[in-house]
Amino acid sequence: MEISTTESTQVRRLFLEDLQVGDHWLSDEREITAEDVADFALLTGDHDPLHEDGGMASPFGEPIAHGLLGLSVLAGLSSSRPAIATLALVGISDWQFDSPVFFGDVVCVRTEVREVQPHGRRAGRVTWTRELINQHGRVVQRGQFITLVSARSRIRRDAKHETASPRSLPAR
Repeated sequence: MEISTTESTQVRRLFLEDLQVGDHWLSDEREITAEDVADFALLTGDHDPLHEDGGMASPFGEPIAHGLLGLSVLAGLSSSRPAIATLALVGISDWQFDSPVFFGDVVCVRTEVREVQPHGRRAGRVTWTRELINQHGRVVQRGQFITLVSARSRIRRDAKHETASPRSLPAR
């Protein structure tokens, strides 16, 4: 089968029916630069000396990236691996900032499906465990994202139950 140029450059998005508890992905890598930190400080107004290039205020002897910059990079990196038919981010829970992110660190994101529940007739609520990992394999941030994900087709409800279980979702 021949794939057209248009089709080959498009990312195949996954829908609710494509997800199962335990599915996992690893994102591409991205370096956190001094410029990223400076741009984030300008955007947010957070000019704490911990994040300045000299690092004199940092207890680590060198400047560190904003924790929320790490969280934002995690959100970006995990948006393409996996590429999901996301309708909305509805929550972040149990977020931990375990270790600092330093200028020059190269990070990636490990994502795992923790829970899949129907939400309405055309979507599901998916809980993901996400970890931001540095070049040394250390988890520097971790927690749960909760998103609404579009279903490919209408979700059928079991007449005996108010909500359907993940097993009642249409087959892949």
